Amino acid sequence: MKTKLCLGVAVVALSGALAGCGGGGGGTVAGTSTVSGVVADGYLRNAELFMDLNGNYQWDAGEPKTVTGQGGTYHLDASSDLVGRYPIVVRAIAGQTIDEDHPLTPIANGYILCAPSSNTAFISPMSTLIQQKLASNPGMTMADAMTQLRNQLNLPVGADMFGNYVTGSQSGQYAANYQAMYQVATQMADLMAQQAPLVMTGTGVNLSRYQAMMGQMNLYMPQIVQNATNGLPITSPTMTTFCNQMATFLQNTGTGAGFGNYSAMFRNYTSHTSFWSNNGGTWQPGGMMGSGGGMMR
Repeated sequence: MKTKLCLGVAVVALSGALAGCGGGGGGTVAGTSTVSGVVADGYLRNAELFMDLNGNYQWDAGEPKTVTGQGGTYHLDASSDLVGRYPIVVRAIAGQTIDEDHPLTPIANGYILCAPSSNTAFISPMSTLIQQKLASNPGMTMADAMTQLRNQLNLPVGADMFGNYVTGSQSGQYAANYQAMYQVATQMADLMAQQAPLVMTGTGVNLSRYQAMMGQMNLYMPQIVQNATNGLPITSPTMTTFCNQMATFLQNTGTGAGFGNYSAMFRNYTSHTSFWSNNGGTWQPGGMMGSGGGMMR
């Protein structure tokens, strides 16, 4: 089990404006900004990070790009007029990227993380699922997406779904919330890595299968939460069944260049009881989206 959290604060240094006012430019080019933050499952070092200008989730020439450093930190220089307009995408690279929870061995399978353009300070499986909710359901607001994910994780009102769960889980009033987020994020990353042979395509990702994979995790999130917070691995019987079903689903998913229509997997339910049912005082996966029986229809 992992217990992590980190407080990454996005820093946008408008060096062009500073230069025009006589301020120090810090070595950046006039008209550019530096966006800074942190990337984690556990902190991810030596991962490729870029601003995705065309929405294909892989780096293309001309897109601002960098590599994450120690503690998953990143500093991305981009034209000031691009900052805050496009999602940030991270490619964890097999054989290169280090999850600092396991610092001696690079990850064996790659996967993709991302974050909405307005929330790039802490990029994680949590920010990834929020971005996929928004991309797949145009009628969903950011507030809805955050409320939905908080309820899927069975967390109290006010839990920050963009918070750095690595450092946040270590102490303080909300440590238990962050610890739960950390545990769930770890299993989400493990699931993404497990499906990499079906989803990743060399230096990129098959968009339709990627969205389908995230949609399946979205539907099954309460079960993932229950499994993770009970200290069970993704090799538990419940998760093994889910993983096998998801692999079959992805094998039957088209491999076209763009997103498919998987909006049904990202329905805009924001009620807690849409995901959990109370049985004898214990919250258990159930409800409209939490039901494993409804996962693969």
